[in-house]
Amino acid sequence: MKMVFPGLGYKEKAIEYIKEFYTYGSEISGSGSLDRFLRESTYERWLEQLVKNMDIANLPETMAPSLTYFYVREEDDKIIGMINIRLALNEFLRKEAGHIGYSVRPTERRKQYATAMLREGLRVCGIMGIEDVIVSCDKSNIASAKVIQNCGGELDAEFYSETFRETLQRYVIKRKNENSAPTVG
Repeated sequence: MKMVFPGLGYKEKAIEYIKEFYTYGSEISGSGSLDRFLRESTYERWLEQLVKNMDIANLPETMAPSLTYFYVREEDDKIIGMINIRLALNEFLRKEAGHIGYSVRPTERRKQYATAMLREGLRVCGIMGIEDVIVSCDKSNIASAKVIQNCGGELDAEFYSETFRETLQRYVIKRKNENSAPTVG
């Protein structure tokens, strides 16, 4: 498995990835808004936005700098998941979304990909100097909660989100420094 920064070469695979969520009626998280761009604009515009999201000096105050990656299986170059890593948090992200959002395509779930992908995201957070990584999930998403807990997440809060219209769980994964593994409690 490898994390790949999106490019034009992955356009058809990315569209197929998002279509699978629609086919299975599954919620899409951690895609860096790829699903929205495919509905309202184009894949190419989404790629442009990803670059803008990394331009910290010119990012509007309402936006958080972020990195988005495809999680790709090397044997067949198939996009298995996506991860969005926010390098700074505004008040909304601090409370309701956190530093990392991720998704795994419906046909590839229950194969430990989400745990491995979140660990890779935590490694990136460590490189960026983020010590206390916040990750949230819907309370009803028990699989995601277990992934977060397996990566050292400790429940910080549980609350009803007006934005998402459901109960969220916010976890914190404490890191010692950029080169350490997450602290497992």
